[in-house]
Amino acid sequence: MPTEHESRAAKMLREVFDSGRPLTYIRSSEEQRVARVLGEVSLRLASTPTPVWIWSLTEGMRRDGEVAEPGTQSPRAALDFIAAYKDAAIFHLKDFHEPLRESPEIRRRLRDLYESCRDQRKFIVISSPVRSIPEEVERSLLYLELRPPDVVELVDFLRDELAQTPAPGAEPDISDTSDANLYQLARSLQGLTLDEARYALRRALAASPNLGPESIPALLEEKRLLVNRSGTVEFIAEGGSMGQIGGLEGLKKWLTERRKLFQMRDSLSADIAPKGLLMMGIPGCGKSLSVKAIASYFGLPLYRIDMIEIFSGRHGKPEGAFVAACKMLEDMAPAVLWFDEIEMGITSTESGGEQGRIFAFFLTWMQEKSRGLFVAATANRIDLLPAEMIRKGRFDEVFFVDLPLDDERIDIFKIHLSRRGADPARFNLAQLTEFTIGWTGAEIEQCVVSALTKAKLADREIDEDDLLSVAVSIVPLSRTMKEQINHIRGWAFERAVRASPRQGGQW
Repeated sequence: MPTEHESRAAKMLREVFDSGRPLTYIRSSEEQRVARVLGEVSLRLASTPTPVWIWSLTEGMRRDGEVAEPGTQSPRAALDFIAAYKDAAIFHLKDFHEPLRESPEIRRRLRDLYESCRDQRKFIVISSPVRSIPEEVERSLLYLELRPPDVVELVDFLRDELAQTPAPGAEPDISDTSDANLYQLARSLQGLTLDEARYALRRALAASPNLGPESIPALLEEKRLLVNRSGTVEFIAEGGSMGQIGGLEGLKKWLTERRKLFQMRDSLSADIAPKGLLMMGIPGCGKSLSVKAIASYFGLPLYRIDMIEIFSGRHGKPEGAFVAACKMLEDMAPAVLWFDEIEMGITSTESGGEQGRIFAFFLTWMQEKSRGLFVAATANRIDLLPAEMIRKGRFDEVFFVDLPLDDERIDIFKIHLSRRGADPARFNLAQLTEFTIGWTGAEIEQCVVSALTKAKLADREIDEDDLLSVAVSIVPLSRTMKEQINHIRGWAFERAVRASPRQGGQW
């Protein structure tokens, strides 16, 4: 839990004001949040609170809760008011980019204020949802982008909201307003604006007036709808567990160790804090299921970047859409980020083109991204992956997921039979191993489904004969695409760590 009770945004602005800069331009669509942050900063700038004045074209210059100063509605009058003001103060100018862009007189007057307000403890903050800074004042302004609120800001927001927001038809139970409970709720809201968090909170209160850990699914559902709105990022609600994965003991052991390190990430150096893993291998052997299990095992939400949407052009230029998606997901941290079939979207081919620039950004981003974001990438066409992608240091480890061994295939049969209500103890699964050599996990699942379907049509319980009759009729991928499978194995032999320990010389 954070021990510093100052939000990231307030700390950043306070340091800017402490440096004496009189002009700041904040790009944000959250006007009320900007005002809230400025109010927080005003309490920390000096021993006595610094007043905050707010200006808009429709209301003029006013202090919170007070009547606007007469004759201050025009942009020039607002700047004149600031110039004449004798004491220290913060002046928040909403959407002032419009008069700046349209009037040479306003640009000139703002440059005059830059000189007169310097070292006078008078700070002018322009907020706007767009970046529009004239060249004449560009060097005088400090430009900032307000990222979504951090946990500290969200905890304060939750405390304020719960004190005044009744659930529909009932008073909310806010008996547990401990930092631990609020921190857990705030983590589930990370990546949302305060307005979006407010609606998510009301949705949770509508579902149950007792706000606590049981409210997190309702908060995440609202978050899922908002995240999926982007079109390039998908919130994966379907979870998994380690118990649903047959075999892959090497991968499971590695994840057990890394989960502990991930939980300690804030106290570790950057080179020790887990970054993520790359899983390559044969299709149908459990890579996607493993990613879902990682998110559940780490206790984190799972997001998937849709590279098809990135390159569709529906969201602007692909490189811009990709950068925006990665930055948005950093705001969602802590989380697991899934790049499915990464070789199809991020390659170094055509280094001067869009794919090359996306690849270059991805390599740098992997080194510098938030510690709270664990990247899980999967790949089938491993020969398409450039060497820079799989070198040590980019990912924590590169795993090769091979065809399951005899005992692993038995485990997979047990998992799929149990999931469908059949007792694995009723079957002699060991006799199936000789019929399923070279099978993938997906083929085993299909064998169970087909056998269950056959038994259901005959209106009886599934038995071993059903499994055997289906098994002998399935031609596995390892036989129909033998050369390609052997090529994948040969390529990965010296380039990746096996997710399953080899036994007795088996593949």
